Amino acid sequence: MTPEQCKMARAGIGLGVRELAALAGVAPGTITRLERGESIYARTLAAIQAALEAAGVEFIPAGAYQGVGGPGVRINSQKAGG
Repeated sequence: MTPEQCKMARAGIGLGVRELAALAGVAPGTITRLERGESIYARTLAAIQAALEAAGVEFIPAGAYQGVGGPGVRINSQKAGG
């Protein structure tokens, strides 16, 4: 998960930094650091990604569509409550 994907995912499911932090069991500052592109522990990144996935986010790797395009996210509206 890239910093941009984290931001897109939060926006897509309507979560604030504090809400995501609570779901992932991390400090809000950790989410902020991640989204600024700063280094965080791999296990912390995994916890944040797992929380977003549980909320209905699917992470799309760069080049997933016929080898083109950057990384992105897809929102499962049924899981996300939409």
